[in-house]
Amino acid sequence: MMEGMFAFAVGLLTAAGIFLILRQRTFPIVVGITMLSYAVNLFLFSSGRLTTNGAAILGQSEGYADPLPQALVLTAIVIGFAMTAFVVILAMRARADLGNDHVDGRVPAEDEKDSGLTGRRKVL
Repeated sequence: MMEGMFAFAVGLLTAAGIFLILRQRTFPIVVGITMLSYAVNLFLFSSGRLTTNGAAILGQSEGYADPLPQALVLTAIVIGFAMTAFVVILAMRARADLGNDHVDGRVPAEDEKDSGLTGRRKVL
């Protein structure tokens, strides 16, 4: 039962992350990448077998918790946080330079009417 719910949670995070990555604006893409990293972290954590009441030290009980997936997930969390901060700063810089937050840098048709631009980039 627990393995099924865990697999469903990983699948849901993966599907939501991929859906958000396919958006045209930068903030949903950053959230989608973060959700995908959470899904990968949960998958790595489950690779050490899902056990309850497992001792962290060998010899304390019959079952023990595997420390390698826990160390990998902890490292992935730190690296993922740093990369998310970098991507957010990069997106803020792109927004300031381009005047919009679209990934491809083009001005969409509804924004052209408002800004007076006709297919060219806004020069700051």
